[in-house]
Amino acid sequence: MSKQLSLKQLSLKSGLAALALSLVSTLALAQQPSTVRIRGTIEAVDGPVLTIKTREGTDTKVKMTDDVAVFAVVKTSLSEIKEGSYIGVTGMPQPDGTQKAIAVHIFPENQRGAAEGFRPWDRQPNSTMTNATVAQTVKGTDGQNILVKYKDGEKKVVVPPETPVVTFVASDKSEVKPGTHIIIFGATKKGDMLEANRVNVGRDGITPPM
Repeated sequence: MSKQLSLKQLSLKSGLAALALSLVSTLALAQQPSTVRIRGTIEAVDGPVLTIKTREGTDTKVKMTDDVAVFAVVKTSLSEIKEGSYIGVTGMPQPDGTQKAIAVHIFPENQRGAAEGFRPWDRQPNSTMTNATVAQTVKGTDGQNILVKYKDGEKKVVVPPETPVVTFVASDKSEVKPGTHIIIFGATKKGDMLEANRVNVGRDGITPPM
């Protein structure tokens, strides 16, 4: 009887421990701040606070953190996409399963592996984003045919000649100024304001195309 009781107590304790772990995990997930992607034009800069007119036409305030990383989005050429390059492809799915690129950005080497994978994107309805390594690139009749591979799979991408190709260049707050086009990939909600530890600004009037 004592042994049976001991087993029951052990089972009960294990069940309670599992429940407690589940509750802690759920609470941790609930406490993780959700992120917001912002595209628009900087209207004003007040210290670390940016007023951005979003592409949807609303005014949004974003506070840059003290250690904010500023990157300029600059034009580059399709010829810079080589085997081994780590790139992001903003694409549209095609009937044959390929992705037709509407923009490509080349990551600097120190950002290799950033947000790797394939996912829905909000550049336009039904668009996608593929961050992956170029495995093969061959000139085709409709543009450059690129095979990219990521940890869970691969995608065939067609890059038409007119596709904007850009890269990121480390910069500083001097480029964060009114009139500049901006994209923030992951602003977080802090109180009644959004906060960002990285901002990407278009250099020389560029609108970040991704």
